[in-house]
Order: sequence, then C-alpha cells, then structure tokens
Amino acid sequence: MHIPKPTDADKDRFRDLIPPDPGVEVKAMFGNLGAFVNGNMFAGLFGPTIGVKLGDDDRHELTAAGGGPFGPPERPMGGYLSLPTAILDQPDEAAAWIHRALEYVAAMPAKQSKTRKPVR
Repeated sequence: MHIPKPTDADKDRFRDLIPPDPGVEVKAMFGNLGAFVNGNMFAGLFGPTIGVKLGDDDRHELTAAGGGPFGPPERPMGGYLSLPTAILDQPDEAAAWIHRALEYVAAMPAKQSKTRKPVR
C-alpha cells in the first residue's frame, strides 16, 4: 500500500483549516496529519487530500458535492469522505465542512486509552 506524503504547503493548509479549539489536537500519522477531539479523529490529511468524518446526512450532502473515498484506494477509511477540489479551493467552505466534522465527532464518547499488557 502506497501512502502519499503531503507537501509542507498541504500541511500548512490543513492546519489553517482546523479550528483553534483547546480540545483539538493535530498529530502526525504515517507521514500525514490527523485532527482529533476527545481522542477521535475528525479530519485527516492523506497526501494533498483532506478527509472528514461526518454523520449520514452530511455524508450524503458531501457525496453529492463531489466528495469521495478518503485514504488508500485499496482500503478507504470508513465514515470519512475527501473534500473535493472545488471545496478545497474555497477555504471558508472547506473550514465549514471541517467544523461540521468536529461537531459530529465531538458528540461521540471520548476514546478510551488502551491498556497495555506488561512485557514479560
């Protein structure tokens, strides 16, 4: 599986679109970036592509606007859609979709940290 690497400009665009919320954390993931709230990812960067996790109604709306699978073609991430270029070219619209994703994921239960088994 090939994982594309984002450019510095891709990373900057992604960070600029993420709301400055104290509960939001942007972390590196496999050479790309993910934006998390309560331990759950609501937006991600995969090469130059930005994807968001949305509820059913918003997912249908984004699909109709040209959103498609997000992640590796052979294994796209379930529940996530990529923002089409037409939306990414309009920063206010892209930020609005990311905000919808943040609201949707923030309403989910916080992700529990995994307990690790002691090494023997």
